[in-house]
Amino acid sequence: MNKLPISVCIISGAEAHRIGRALESVAGWAGEIIVVLNEEARDGTEEIALKHGAKVFREPWKGHVAQKNSAAQKAGQDWLLGLDSDEAVSPGLRDEIAAALAAEAKSPQHAAFSFPRMSHYLGKWIRHGDWYPDRCLRLWRKGQGEWGGVDPHDKLIVRGTVGRLHQDLFHYTMESLNHQITKTVKYADDFARHCAAQKQTVSFLDLLVRPVWRFWRGYLFRLGFLDGWQGFAIAWMTAFYTFLRYARVREAQLPQRPAP
Repeated sequence: MNKLPISVCIISGAEAHRIGRALESVAGWAGEIIVVLNEEARDGTEEIALKHGAKVFREPWKGHVAQKNSAAQKAGQDWLLGLDSDEAVSPGLRDEIAAALAAEAKSPQHAAFSFPRMSHYLGKWIRHGDWYPDRCLRLWRKGQGEWGGVDPHDKLIVRGTVGRLHQDLFHYTMESLNHQITKTVKYADDFARHCAAQKQTVSFLDLLVRPVWRFWRGYLFRLGFLDGWQGFAIAWMTAFYTFLRYARVREAQLPQRPAP
């Protein structure tokens, strides 16, 4: 396949144990690969990225949104593809992207494209529940999109119409339950800090209703039970994360304990 006019943009920390798979999935056909690497990472991530032909820029961590925008600003191709270190572009998605860009070159219609993401979790590809199709908006025309949202949950904001692709992006998520729990606590803390900055409060009803709804929505209404015990674990962990993020906000609202 000829090189496509795409800049693949990756932000990364110390990811030497898994970034190679992401890079291998795009190195043969992407016109450019840009990796913005946390300046303190010294585990060999930079060497792996350079081996796959990436341009590496070391920068201090600025948060997910700012870091991704920094990577996008360095892009030199007509289209940008946002990719995480724990993801890989499937052969089917690669071919679909190539076809979509060829059609856009002849008759421009869209500013961006979304596609489904399928996660590999505890030894199983997840095809139901809250985690699938997990449609991602990651491919956009240069100058017609930028990252927004609230860290760590970034969101691509696009100016123009969005086309829909159908092949999967592969996501090798949560290396273990311990890894998932660690990320859950970190994300809950990030949410609490955001709510404090926005002076946003939560009620006891949030603690009571939201986690229960998230469990049944993912496990029953979105057919998470079809993914076996992994689907059950995802539903429970999602409910726990929902509880924890609101509980952390409630905890922060407590008056300071008086000195004894």
